[in-house]
Amino acid sequence: MVPEARRLARITFEEMLELSSLGSKVLQIRAVEFAGKYNVPLRVLSTFKEGEGTLITYEDAAVEAAVVSGIAFNRDEAEIALVGVPNEAGIAHRIIGPVADANIEVDMIVQNVARDGRFDFTFTIHRNDYRQVMDILQANLKRIGAERLQGNDRVVKLSIVGVGMRSHAGVASTLFRALAEKHIDIRMVATSEIKVSVVVDEKHLEQGVRALHQAFGLERPPQEDSLHRGNSG
Repeated sequence: MVPEARRLARITFEEMLELSSLGSKVLQIRAVEFAGKYNVPLRVLSTFKEGEGTLITYEDAAVEAAVVSGIAFNRDEAEIALVGVPNEAGIAHRIIGPVADANIEVDMIVQNVARDGRFDFTFTIHRNDYRQVMDILQANLKRIGAERLQGNDRVVKLSIVGVGMRSHAGVASTLFRALAEKHIDIRMVATSEIKVSVVVDEKHLEQGVRALHQAFGLERPPQEDSLHRGNSG
């Protein structure tokens, strides 16, 4: 998808956990969790050629952390929105409760500000669960009190991950600008200390990944990346 992608010489347990959970299928999440818990460095090698591979280890204060270490994407996303939900205590549980009772995991959640006593409630799930969740919510629509239910099972999640985000401002702004320049609309946003994820239409997946890869200079080797950050202040 990105011809300029390069091998990472080093990445932290924390970053690898995020990348694994967000769609990078190289390592199982539990393997990284156990290694991180007991501080056992991992080295991932290429199946096809000799080399040092990538070292997954603890965060080293002596090594300057890249602002963004990697990009992950997940094709298996679906988006569901309840429009015109009454602004009442416990309404979120009335929506998510039946979904959780069906043992279906909810990923990102966005609840907008109430207008005229009502708001919109949007969340994402695995695409395989889309039809079941739509049926569950349709059956509970009157009890929830929403004006209508709508869904989209052709969305994807793009994520950037890096421990360097903790000490660098403007990361989200760079992401938004890169996607805006490609006329890619963002449907949902979720952030954490070392991660920013966005949901976009499936048709923009490859273009979005390439735009973010270029915006954060992930094609540059570590030495160039460090110099670039130093020169930019």
